[in-house]
Amino acid sequence: MKKDFVILLAPDSFKESMTAKEACEAMERGIKKANSRIACVQVPMADGGEGTMQSLIDATSGKKYTARVTGPLGREVEASYGISGDGATGVIEMASASGIHLVRPEERNPLITTTYGTGQLIKTCLDHGVKKLLIGIGGSVTNDGGAGVVQALGGRLLDCNGSELGYGGGELGRLARIDLTNFDQRLQEVTVEVACDVSNPLCGPQGASAVFGPQKGATPEMVGILDSNLRNYANVIKAELHQDIADVPGAGAAGGLGAGLMVFLNGSLKKGIDIVIEYTGLEAKIKNADMVWTGEGSLDSQTRYGKTPYGVAAIAKKYDKPVVAFAGRVGEDIEVLYEKIDALFGIMQGVSSLEEALAQGQRNLERASENAVRLMNLFHQEQI
Repeated sequence: MKKDFVILLAPDSFKESMTAKEACEAMERGIKKANSRIACVQVPMADGGEGTMQSLIDATSGKKYTARVTGPLGREVEASYGISGDGATGVIEMASASGIHLVRPEERNPLITTTYGTGQLIKTCLDHGVKKLLIGIGGSVTNDGGAGVVQALGGRLLDCNGSELGYGGGELGRLARIDLTNFDQRLQEVTVEVACDVSNPLCGPQGASAVFGPQKGATPEMVGILDSNLRNYANVIKAELHQDIADVPGAGAAGGLGAGLMVFLNGSLKKGIDIVIEYTGLEAKIKNADMVWTGEGSLDSQTRYGKTPYGVAAIAKKYDKPVVAFAGRVGEDIEVLYEKIDALFGIMQGVSSLEEALAQGQRNLERASENAVRLMNLFHQEQI
């Protein structure tokens, strides 16, 4: 057998069961049990949503920090952020400070929820001296156009009397002037990339308020108010800052935070999986591997729309590498995935409750990995 057969391990997290790093480690344990001569290269992945920060700091030997910030309803919450191993990049998931999971369903009200805490996380990363920010904006409970971020970073949003606006999308209808005199100047030296997988504009029938507002607690009446207020926000930005943001694809992401980050932080919006692929150096590592393994908690026909396993597989196929994927759940219509993924394996060992399945995830993935390599050993003795 070759001593240098290399399997690149690039899974996403298995939600509520294991992080992407833990999934890599479980895969490698199983592989080594079946064939100790196989070399494994671990590249923990994510698609820009939950787990992206952890994957990027794992991939760069970085460090995770916590900070007390203003939550969506103005109450203090503990949020997390990461700094890459070289200290150059800050990684933020806005949901950590301004996410829907932080607000009980009966309290959700996008007229008053704010992204102020996300702005505080950005400021904290700047205090670390970073030169780049990667911001994932999925899972928000806000609809304030990123106004809270602007306020946290020193910007002043004023009404026609010169009074500062309060928190939330309900205030934006009063916006008349934007004062950036004391806006954090360090941002001029920082590159900002935003993980955004939606293309909704800021306003209108496909905008932030109409499409995403109801899941954040907006009634039909609130949706109308919020949309009108975001339109005023866009109009003031156009008049004061000479940027026309209302219809830009992705501006409506995270209740308009996409627009706020583009305008005030000069952020560029990219697909989350593309940011992670670039930042982890995945493509170069795939070139030097013999096989690629990926996976996440669930695989189905929707996996091909920006999810980690399909993004990883697409890169692998550029170099004709075989791809194997593992999942806790293998759903319907997976045949469409075979265009990029050569084999799919469910890791469940038998019938169990969801709680049991999540608790046994790492063990199940390790065992499935071991069995996959044992099968490979039968047919490819001369290669591995």
